[in-house]
Amino acid sequence: MGESLRAKTEGRQKGLLKALILIVFILLAIYMVRFTAIREYLTAEGLSRFLDGAGIWAPILYILFYVAGACLFIPGSLLTGLGAAIFGPYWGFLYVWVGAMLGASAAFFIGRTLGRDFAASLIGEKLKKYDEAIERNGFATTLYLRLVYFPFTPMNFGMGLTRVRFWDYFFGTGLGIIVGTFILTLFIGTVKEVWASGDWGGLISFKVFFSLGLLVFSFFIPKIIKKIKGEI
Repeated sequence: MGESLRAKTEGRQKGLLKALILIVFILLAIYMVRFTAIREYLTAEGLSRFLDGAGIWAPILYILFYVAGACLFIPGSLLTGLGAAIFGPYWGFLYVWVGAMLGASAAFFIGRTLGRDFAASLIGEKLKKYDEAIERNGFATTLYLRLVYFPFTPMNFGMGLTRVRFWDYFFGTGLGIIVGTFILTLFIGTVKEVWASGDWGGLISFKVFFSLGLLVFSFFIPKIIKKIKGEI
């Protein structure tokens, strides 16, 4: 009995220490993004200058930049917009999707490694059933949250605190972000191409209106998904 209590106490202390490390990590990440030279690369011009000298390695560096940004709490929409502006609508979509998947995975493992033990110690009987439900329905839960545009970075870390299986999270994320990522990269990349060409008449082209229409439609996706879910 005493050994069991001691082991439980040590487990909680270890979980608390990991949670404190996670909190310090998050605070340092926010500080780095707001008050260091990283801010200079959070514009299309700044990041383009950094990637210009990389040649064929530029896509790899951008993907690594996306992964780091996702772990440093840089908004996913900003990272996606930078990729679309630099690489265009189609290659941009590919690089953004790969970077988002790797970044989401890395942030998930940070949350799982540093925060899961402490989160588990706080879960009472009422919350335990939800934690178990997420484990059973991890793919569907992740897919739904991605489709309704739950904030990208908080969700990456937050899902790591739950019992969801990594591969359920991974495939739910991969499928769930495809539509939104494609629409955003298509719109930003298309407008950037027109702006770069100097042909302002291109702003009234079918391609621009099509991408704009998809962007507007994307804002209604969460409501459509919630309505469908409510009718099932």
